[in-house]
Amino acid sequence: MTIHVSPDACPALVLNADFRPLSYYPLSLWSWQDAIKAIFLDRVNVVSNYDKTVSSPSFQMPLPSVICLKTYIKPARNPAFTRFNVFLRDRFCCQYCGAREDLTFDHVIPRSRGGLTTWDNIVAACSPCNLMKGGKMPRDANMWPSQKPFEPTVHDLHRNGRLFPPNYLHDSWMDYLYWDTELEP
Repeated sequence: MTIHVSPDACPALVLNADFRPLSYYPLSLWSWQDAIKAIFLDRVNVVSNYDKTVSSPSFQMPLPSVICLKTYIKPARNPAFTRFNVFLRDRFCCQYCGAREDLTFDHVIPRSRGGLTTWDNIVAACSPCNLMKGGKMPRDANMWPSQKPFEPTVHDLHRNGRLFPPNYLHDSWMDYLYWDTELEP
């Protein structure tokens, strides 16, 4: 029996050679087509399969649900300075009022006062707070970020990423997503 699988169905969780996900947020997932291609190119090992298969006239194969790279990819030491990573560092939360909607970013020390666009001077802020603070210094606006801005490590972003799991997590992925978290006594 041939099962017709949509291209968005059955993604494969991609683990590094040390069995850790390449990325937690966004979660390192490949389409089933990319996973099968990597299997045929002998770039990955299959760790777990779905109960579904794909077929050609001469071949049938279970769809992989977890794959592991054969070659270790060294993680970046420093995360890229992007709007997304600023929001992830700040847990998608306005650093002034705690709102989670209509986020933008704010220069704690305004550019008009010499503030730079760097990890140490940018925080996530909702539009109303950003407009209220405007070009004022924190003390003049009486608005202080809930945490001092800082350059996060990859570990910081992975830890925060775990707080925002994707909408879909297959059971076969669970042993690999949170294996390095501290167990409760």
